[in-house]
Amino acid sequence: MQIPEYCREIETYLCRKNDGHLIRVTGPSFDLVSGWAVRGVPLKIAFQGIDRYFERYYRKGPRRRPVKIDFCEADVLDAFDDWRRATGIGLESPAGQGSVEQSPVGQTSAGQAAGRRSLRAHLERVVMRLSSARAHGVLEADADDLIDRVAAELDKTRADARGLRREARRQAIERLGALDRELLAISRRTLDAATLAALEHDADSALAPFRPTMAGEAYARAKAAAIDRLVRERCRLPTIAFD
Repeated sequence: MQIPEYCREIETYLCRKNDGHLIRVTGPSFDLVSGWAVRGVPLKIAFQGIDRYFERYYRKGPRRRPVKIDFCEADVLDAFDDWRRATGIGLESPAGQGSVEQSPVGQTSAGQAAGRRSLRAHLERVVMRLSSARAHGVLEADADDLIDRVAAELDKTRADARGLRREARRQAIERLGALDRELLAISRRTLDAATLAALEHDADSALAPFRPTMAGEAYARAKAAAIDRLVRERCRLPTIAFD
């Protein structure tokens, strides 16, 4: 996609989010959004970042003025970083200043930060979201056992006031990774062939700016992770894994 077209798509999406009020992506705003295109920010990821900003904006109460795209930049770049960590794409620009790193999926700074996050809080959020998905008919009946097993992991964590430590924590994290893969397999079964093909096409499109610099194996790994992320988003499912 050419940069002018990319900017028009962003402008159109921003217009919809602003209830039809048109805010032009021109001048410095055009330069800003052009930078996203040059860095390889997929349109759908940019849209997610814009959504994040609007969600916070709505929580502040009635809106007083239309949102400019400049206000959304931090959220767009955060969403892009999340996507790159999920797919294993490195942090360099695809357009040009050096090669793109390809880190193994899950072996990023996000994984290092996970050690400082609460495993218990993570499990509580996962159980809540899985229960909500089941209540709304998103998951098949055979997901009941999976939800019970995640809840059991939460109970194990709660059993120790200090939380799981060392080997017990490592084993718990490994089990969560296995449960996450099982959840994706269950959710894939709810999607027809046409939907899965469309998700594969979306993954290819999102990775297109990075593909020339990636080895075949790295690209296949990134594509698989991108499809998993799209399946998860479509089915509105949490990430059970705790990396």
